[in-house]
Amino acid sequence: MLTRENFLNNEIIRRLFSIIILTFIWGLVSYFLDNKGILPSPIIVAESIKYHSSQELFFHISVTLFRVVTSFFLAMLIGSVIGIAMGRKKILDDYFDGWLILGLNIPAVVTIILCFLWFGLNEAAAILAVTINKIPTVTVIIREGTKAVDEKLVDVGKIYKLSKFKIIKEIILPQLYPYLVSAARSGLALIWKIVLVVELLGRSNGVGFKIYEFFSMFDIASILSYTFVFVFFIMAIEWFFIKPLEKRLTSWR
Repeated sequence: MLTRENFLNNEIIRRLFSIIILTFIWGLVSYFLDNKGILPSPIIVAESIKYHSSQELFFHISVTLFRVVTSFFLAMLIGSVIGIAMGRKKILDDYFDGWLILGLNIPAVVTIILCFLWFGLNEAAAILAVTINKIPTVTVIIREGTKAVDEKLVDVGKIYKLSKFKIIKEIILPQLYPYLVSAARSGLALIWKIVLVVELLGRSNGVGFKIYEFFSMFDIASILSYTFVFVFFIMAIEWFFIKPLEKRLTSWR
């Protein structure tokens, strides 16, 4: 039986209730701005989603999701390897810290434009541009996590003559799980935004391409419909993949 206390303590219900409140505020604001056409109401956006669903909405979302997922895994893999290496070897950290700071401060749009100029307006250049933009952020998080590893546990592994691979797998990586999850969560939130810029600048499909098209027509309802549907997919990845993975990986703590 769902009591008032259980209702208030139910995480899913709290999240849904929060979304309902946000939708109500959105509807209220749109009502007062109705004559200006600045903010379409939730009903208008819902009708726009229904319309675009019968057109090319899910095709463009699937294209963007492919770019997001591919760039995400490449950035996580490469950034994690570099981060662990820099965290474990001070000499590498000293040599490449400047490179890392440079990578963190180069604007994403500059990297995107250069990749398109160097490699052409193709899929590989698009994914490369997004991956390059995210690698420094992953590297910093994993490097700091590696520096925080308990060296006493590593020494125990050395006493028992474990190989370097086993020390990394069984001692270092378990301590890095919270940092890996943090890098994944921030990476997912950042990468899809960069992908939209890539699609806006140099691709002929995807959510970013369609948003630019709607921008040229001042179609705010269509912009919001594509945005909300795609954000829904990103939030689903967060709720049904990253959060369960985080609980599983950190359960030993």
